[in-house]
Amino acid sequence: MFLRINKLQIELPAAKDPSPNAAAAVQELLGGRFGEMSTLMNYMYQSFNFRQRDKLKPYYDLVANIAAEELGHIELVSAAINNLMVGATKPGDPDTTPLRAGLDARNTMHFIDTAQTAKPFNSMGAGWDGANFVFNSGNLVLDLLHNFFLEVGARTHKIRVYQMTDNPVARGMIGYLLVRGGTHALAYGKALESLTGVDMKKMLPIPMIPNAKFPEARQYELKGYHRFLYRFSIDDYKDMGIIWNGKHPDDNSELEVVDGPPEGGEIPILPEVPEEFAPGVDQGMMDDIGKMLLNKIK
Repeated sequence: MFLRINKLQIELPAAKDPSPNAAAAVQELLGGRFGEMSTLMNYMYQSFNFRQRDKLKPYYDLVANIAAEELGHIELVSAAINNLMVGATKPGDPDTTPLRAGLDARNTMHFIDTAQTAKPFNSMGAGWDGANFVFNSGNLVLDLLHNFFLEVGARTHKIRVYQMTDNPVARGMIGYLLVRGGTHALAYGKALESLTGVDMKKMLPIPMIPNAKFPEARQYELKGYHRFLYRFSIDDYKDMGIIWNGKHPDDNSELEVVDGPPEGGEIPILPEVPEEFAPGVDQGMMDDIGKMLLNKIK
């Protein structure tokens, strides 16, 4: 089962100007082949289907715990997309074409299908494909090797999207996820090394560019986020510390399991978009809801 905290894993920069095309590019980091939906659902189903977790508990704990963190990653990418869309259109009567901006946007689905918000599709509007994107062979080494590959593939796409837009909302989110994705790649590498003796960390980073080259990532590394595995549970997944220990290969800092999630930041409140009929609740309905809540309190 899951608990939910009504926060993002970080505080996103405030949105200044809408950028529907940046939002379209960022969609790849949510619903693309190497997007956060893929990392989430690969690790989630591997944890659901894990065999002999009583005898292989450190590996189960690692995969299951990272899966829990990934839930917050899809939330964070979605929040970034939503922020990038705020103000993309202006209210107006239907005959004034208030959604005209959507006509020239790279991803018209944002305007037609989701009222200018995120959905698990890629940068071109194709839906995330769980049947083909989830890999769960049942073989522990093979699944961990796939996860290592998935993390470095995701890192490659994040860097490419970073280089497509200078929007601070997109870059702030990407900077954080570069650090957390690097942590997960190292964790899977260490798990593989413990099983096979192969020193996977010698391959990192892929691509061969350090996170320190990205200012938005560097700020989190200076806070030590690259060496932390957060334990997203009240009292479980403690044995992942058997794998996640020792020194970080980049700076020789001590790897650490942190009990509980990161401090996090507030989830931005999305304004109404009357031209999309969202949320479609007028002032009279708002007043009725307020009265109903007051009566319940009394």
